[in-house]
Amino acid sequence: MPDSTPAARHSRRATIASFIGTAVEWYDFFIFGTASALVFGTLFFPESGSGTGTLAAFATFWVGFLARPLGGIVFGHVGDRIGRKNVLVITLILMGSATTLIGVLPTYASIGYAAPLLLVLLRALQGIAVGGEWGGAVLMATESTAQGRRGMAGMWVQQGSPAGAILATLVFLVVGRLPDGAFLEWGWRVPFLLSVLLVVIGLVIRLTVHEPAEFRAAREAEPAVRVPLVTLFRTAWPLVVLGIGASALGISAAYFTNTFVVSWATTDLGIARQTMLDILLVIFILQFFWQPVAALVARRVGAVRVMAGALAGNILVAVPMFLLITSRDALLVGVALALSVVTGASYYALLANFLAQAFPVRVRYTGISVSYQLCSTIIGGSTPLVAQWLLISGGGSHWPVVGYYIALLVLTLGCVLALARRTGDDQHPAVAQAALTNP
Repeated sequence: MPDSTPAARHSRRATIASFIGTAVEWYDFFIFGTASALVFGTLFFPESGSGTGTLAAFATFWVGFLARPLGGIVFGHVGDRIGRKNVLVITLILMGSATTLIGVLPTYASIGYAAPLLLVLLRALQGIAVGGEWGGAVLMATESTAQGRRGMAGMWVQQGSPAGAILATLVFLVVGRLPDGAFLEWGWRVPFLLSVLLVVIGLVIRLTVHEPAEFRAAREAEPAVRVPLVTLFRTAWPLVVLGIGASALGISAAYFTNTFVVSWATTDLGIARQTMLDILLVIFILQFFWQPVAALVARRVGAVRVMAGALAGNILVAVPMFLLITSRDALLVGVALALSVVTGASYYALLANFLAQAFPVRVRYTGISVSYQLCSTIIGGSTPLVAQWLLISGGGSHWPVVGYYIALLVLTLGCVLALARRTGDDQHPAVAQAALTNP
């Protein structure tokens, strides 16, 4: 029987609000990636060749990741000093506005070079919004939940990623059935315009929650840090560095799959657009249902063991995964991506709480946001761009891409283990906590 105390009810409400709001934001972010793979090269960079146009579209896609640290710094500062709730309302409105405007943006054929420039600007606003969103959503859920259940609460925030991806893929599946002419003319805009409705739903839900109990208790115990970013780098910079590396696969995997692989499969490998979208839908559904399983296992054997085992497993399946994709058989491609998801999602489900508990509460919003979003800029957002460049530079050979993918896995595994050792079994950094007592 569910706990019916006021604290438990608020914990559930905060987790639901974080999940739904995050799903909406990731929907907005993911549809840009899918559109980059399918149409943006043609509509906004038509003077380039097909491969170069795709490269330009992926570069625009990366702009959102370049802007994410700015969102993490600005909104992390506000979130650590003032509170989590209002920041999450602002980021949701900003993301929804930018996404809707992309849906009505004229293409290169209508306004020339102004079209890609405006696309870059709106993509940057998306990046700023999601840069402040993720950390706040994680903290709203985990800081409102009892210590023993925070892993599960953090997992539900991570569920926003496959949920947003499922929704984005479903919408593209519908509009993707249009004739090519209609799809290029107006069909691709529909997913962006639907963002208005989703943002309204997310806002209504987020306005029903209040600040997390742990944050309110910390605020009552001592005043807010004056400049959280300065305090963070003065007292806990090694945690930031390790947090960046520990987040590498968590950010890059989704864009590797639903951006680079989609583009590669539908162009060089000749797999039909609808077939790849069908495969992606099944994969994201698998991720959505698998992540709670990983979180339950982690409650029994420990989060670090599950994360490390999953990453090691992903390294082992990397080469077979690429060989199956190059078979061009839809079923085998689906099996390949399923292998990646089962291993990668087991790590991803636990990443949010793992990072959150690594930082002291007074700089926690800034700490997890800066770590995660710097990783998104340096590693995650560049993944489709680097993979496409390696593919072109290698004369169409996929082996350089395989090496890059395995390197990301090794980096992530090493940093997860190092961060776990530094923060201890309870994931709280004693050194940083002590340093922060006299900021």
